[in-house]
Amino acid sequence: MHDLGAFRANIDAIASRLATRGLVLPVEQFKELDVRRRAAITEAEQLRAAQNAQSREVAQLRKAGTDTTALQQASRVMGDRVTELGKSVEEVDAAFREMLAGIPNVPHESVPVGKTEHDNVVIRTFGTPPVFDFEPKAHWDLGPELGILDFDRAAKVTGARFAVYWGLGAKLERALINFMLDTHTREHGYTEVLPPFVVNSASLYGTGQLPKFAEDLFKLEKSDYWLIPTAEVPVTNLFRDETLEADKLPISLCAYTPCFRSEAGSYGRDVRGIIRQHQFQKVEMVKFVSPDQSYDQLERLTDDAEDILRRLGLPFRTIVLCTGDMGFSAAKTYDIEVWLPGQNGYKEISSCSNFEAFQARRANIRYKGGKKAELVHTLNGSGLAVGRTWVAIVENYQQKDGSVVIPEVLRPYLNAERITASAALK
Repeated sequence: MHDLGAFRANIDAIASRLATRGLVLPVEQFKELDVRRRAAITEAEQLRAAQNAQSREVAQLRKAGTDTTALQQASRVMGDRVTELGKSVEEVDAAFREMLAGIPNVPHESVPVGKTEHDNVVIRTFGTPPVFDFEPKAHWDLGPELGILDFDRAAKVTGARFAVYWGLGAKLERALINFMLDTHTREHGYTEVLPPFVVNSASLYGTGQLPKFAEDLFKLEKSDYWLIPTAEVPVTNLFRDETLEADKLPISLCAYTPCFRSEAGSYGRDVRGIIRQHQFQKVEMVKFVSPDQSYDQLERLTDDAEDILRRLGLPFRTIVLCTGDMGFSAAKTYDIEVWLPGQNGYKEISSCSNFEAFQARRANIRYKGGKKAELVHTLNGSGLAVGRTWVAIVENYQQKDGSVVIPEVLRPYLNAERITASAALK
């Protein structure tokens, strides 16, 4: 959410910057509302001044014994008009806020201008995609052949875009969750939290999913409850309507949760395998920081996500998203993309964003170090998307005999060095 006063005062500059996101801001509509608001405020102020002057005149006339009935009636009429104008200002402000709720964040000045993902900029790479002396398989073939991934039974139990993991496949998913949480809490300075997996509408509004992206969410019937699309929502809202102590910042939290997305606008994309599912697991990192720290903390958060991939030995690249490809609430975003041999390309595995005060204003999250409380800056990023990490391991570490070598850092979690068909449930 944008600051209402700042938005009014800088509407042309904001409109120009938002245009780089492909958004045509209805500037004239905003200005017309502002003219109505200013006119109502001016008239109300003039009427109050007239009322005050009339009150003084009434007092003097009453001392002189003069009848003031007509003047008092005129004063009441002015009072009624002032009340009416106040309601008009409130209605205009409400209309402003309703419009602002659907306007995305302003891109940071360091974000490259562009229209699509083709205008994103690669800023660093790690590792080299493996070269196989055989034709590598995609996980949707390799997983079922090993007996660790089952789409048919998932479709029977639920429907499309769900999966069942068997044996070491299920254990690999659990191992990744534990490995990510252990690394972030023991070495990166995060505090683990286990939040609810169901949230109310106020929480989704606070992080920017509502009202704009309701169709991408799962809502529980006959309630104000929604399944979470990401742990960002409940974890960010832990401090909704609270004022934090400045000396406690930055606050760094991480959480494992399942995530649920209807993918309403994504049908036809990544329909095979488990790249884009209605239900998936994720470890999320969330930070609450002071404004002067937020961009340094964005670099740290991104490095924390990258560190998981470095430890797993998975090739990846990090890109900065252009203005036209950023998410609704973000001021700047780095996407980390892991190499997937089965798709012969890179696929996003983490999106690390600085929202500046955009979410904090919607959720009313402040910090106080002096006399006045100010809005915090919020950041988050996947640390990582567990299912896509699972895919990356299975595809990058596959062997000619059809087995999959387990990365060394995960072996203590699985008590195994390799996944073979003989180890899977038949």
